[in-house]
Amino acid sequence: MNSNKVLASLCYFSIFFAGFIFPIVVYFVTDHPEVKHHAKKALLSHLIPAATILLFIVTAIFTGWTGGGSDVSVLVGSGLVWLGFIAAGIVNLVVVIWNIIKGIQVLK
Repeated sequence: MNSNKVLASLCYFSIFFAGFIFPIVVYFVTDHPEVKHHAKKALLSHLIPAATILLFIVTAIFTGWTGGGSDVSVLVGSGLVWLGFIAAGIVNLVVVIWNIIKGIQVLK
């Protein structure tokens, strides 16, 4: 098996063990253009869960998760936070599945 293919697929599989650090290291260390391409795509797909979690935290802060205000605004705010939590979970699950599929495709 070609070591470049293994390295490129490990960039996708690193969502389980090294987050976005492994694709960054591979991108700057390797000279092979295909591996660099896959490392960049993997890095972008690894940043999506971080962005959704950050968006979830910002939504929680600005919708009144901490309390205060009327009962209706707290209820609506907490509903939006839970909706954002569920949406972030779904997006993160899709990203993990996508990374697994791409990692397998690169190995073929």
